[in-house]
Amino acid sequence: MTQIQKERTLVIIKPDGIQRTLIGEIIKRYERVGLKMIALKMIIPTPEKATEHYMVGGEEWLEEVGRKASAAYKKKGKKSPFKTYRDNGVAILEANAKYMSSGPVIAMVWSGSNAIDLIRKITGGTEPLSSDIGTIRGDYTLDSYQLADTDSRSIRNLIHASGEIEEAKKEIDIWFDKDEILDYRLIAEQILYDVNLDGILE
Repeated sequence: MTQIQKERTLVIIKPDGIQRTLIGEIIKRYERVGLKMIALKMIIPTPEKATEHYMVGGEEWLEEVGRKASAAYKKKGKKSPFKTYRDNGVAILEANAKYMSSGPVIAMVWSGSNAIDLIRKITGGTEPLSSDIGTIRGDYTLDSYQLADTDSRSIRNLIHASGEIEEAKKEIDIWFDKDEILDYRLIAEQILYDVNLDGILE
């Protein structure tokens, strides 16, 4: 198999996804498209681990999420309560880490062609309210930025999914040791990737 066909991504079913008993439904969505699960564990993350996870983007991530949040305040005709983008980013980091470490999560590594983009498409946008019908977030939860802001908390959107290849590599290293990630043959891969479909007919 080529490297493209072995692209890896991290998925975490967050505490609200566990409490909503959506584990099987979420896994089924990714399996049905043809992706292969190569690692899985259920753990209760420490706040430190959750913080490490969100900080894979470093200071640039803090600035960027803070800038986006500040723009969202402005769009609603409000002034950001934070002095700098970074301050806003730190507040978001703390809220996200609190949310991620509030109960059990399921961390998974999925593999397959365009795994990152496919999982993001199936999962839906960050805000469940504006996610398309047919996506996991659009179909299974109702949270919104407005509701999260009202309650001064992180948005509850069921799932984390890596956004790009380098991010996925860093995140996978946080959650899994190398010997926890399996390399095995899935029969369905012959249909998905075999050029000539050899071996279907006896």
